[in-house]
Amino acid sequence: MTLRDLSLKREYRSDKDDLLAEFFVPCLTNCIQYDRAIEFISIKSLSTLAFGLDNITKKHAKIRLISGHRFGSSDLDMLKKIYQNGHTHRFNGNMIRDTKISHVQKMIKDFKLEIKIAIPNSELVDGSFEERIGIFRDENDDAVVFTGTSNITFDAQNRNFESIDVFTSWDDKIRTDVKIENFEKLWNNETHYVEIYDLIFAEKNNLLKYTTEWAVDKY
Repeated sequence: MTLRDLSLKREYRSDKDDLLAEFFVPCLTNCIQYDRAIEFISIKSLSTLAFGLDNITKKHAKIRLISGHRFGSSDLDMLKKIYQNGHTHRFNGNMIRDTKISHVQKMIKDFKLEIKIAIPNSELVDGSFEERIGIFRDENDDAVVFTGTSNITFDAQNRNFESIDVFTSWDDKIRTDVKIENFEKLWNNETHYVEIYDLIFAEKNNLLKYTTEWAVDKY
């Protein structure tokens, strides 16, 4: 099945839709690339995302994430361990959690998961990076784009009230192409008022903000 075969709505909202079951999982299952710009990410969100991506891990496919520069301190510590120790590091703790983290490690090691950091660099934009956009692409070069407040999670006990707008390359090609171009420019550090860095470079050069008080579950 391809993205075009899915029955997608133009809008999903928590009061009438199951965003996870009706939109996110079907698109994720039938894509070969997932691009995401989001305010911040966490180990929990990365591990649950990676653990659910059989399509990504089994095929020549990838995930590209652009995040703002705020992290929970424990999340940042774990990300550093994942990058520094690669596939050889072993973690203590819950078996399911360890399996998920190992899955993230493998995806990074195989270049199927890339993470970049967006930091505003202008007097006109001097706060945090808060763009929220997601792009699914399939082997037929079709795309599904969503924007809005979504922080979709696989945790059934931790759902927020949210809504997203959806548009596709076969029904709204002009708008879809604009969003894809915007993401590509952002990824390649060609966007005004914001600088893009690889995660490890940003961490080593003290460009990240972190605290024990931030509880981050978005992706």
